[in-house]
Amino acid sequence: MAVEKTDRTTMDLFATEKRRGRPRSNPLPRKEQLRVNKRNQIQRDRTLGLKRIELKVSDTLYNALNEHAAANGISRSHLIESILMEQLDSIGKA
Repeated sequence: MAVEKTDRTTMDLFATEKRRGRPRSNPLPRKEQLRVNKRNQIQRDRTLGLKRIELKVSDTLYNALNEHAAANGISRSHLIESILMEQLDSIGKA
């Protein structure tokens, strides 16, 4: 039986049915959405001339970088880039 918006009896029949979650706004499964978003992010970075560097640091350094970046109102990535640039400049001057 189909639900009619103007039919109050039909609405009462389906009032006890639970609907789970919010309606799907994207036809792709979540895993595929993440892959598409990551691919788009890589393309945006590439057009801006950015390259990816990964490194592992201790918890204390990670927290210190986060705190310093938040205090200066910049991203952690921007902070690390500025620190590296300062170091390269100081090496070049020495």
